[in-house]
Amino acid sequence: MAARKSKMSQVEAVPPEPAPRNYATRGIAALLAPVLRPAYRRRAPAAAQLLADWETLAGPALAARAVPVKFAGGTLTLGCTGPVAMELQLVGPQIIERLNMALGSQMIERLRFEQRAPVVRPAAAAGLSAAQVPPPPDLPEGPLGEALARLHQGLMSRG
Repeated sequence: MAARKSKMSQVEAVPPEPAPRNYATRGIAALLAPVLRPAYRRRAPAAAQLLADWETLAGPALAARAVPVKFAGGTLTLGCTGPVAMELQLVGPQIIERLNMALGSQMIERLRFEQRAPVVRPAAAAGLSAAQVPPPPDLPEGPLGEALARLHQGLMSRG
């Protein structure tokens, strides 16, 4: 047994030969794919565009009443109140057609509605700019009060 062990220890493992290297030029898609694939797995570019540009794509009337929550498998989930969901269900085919036209492809197949409390931004809903938003009345005097007033104006004027 000892003789057998010594013979095996004398045999050295031969390292595998490296694969031949290809020095040809590669396309940009081949270089970007490993970088972008994990990001696209999390959120597709069209879904990200839909969620980011919702107000522009949907129009002011729809954007004021519903917000996109999720887009997966051709189903767009919109968050809105119950009565708005019933109304939007009736005009669903027109909404789908409009969004698909804006996105440039037939991505949205169905709408799904999720009940959510409406997000109301008073200044944005009234069409006020940051300079027109009145500060809250109970702010302290001095630099702290001025900073809080600017913060309030910025938050209320976001669209």
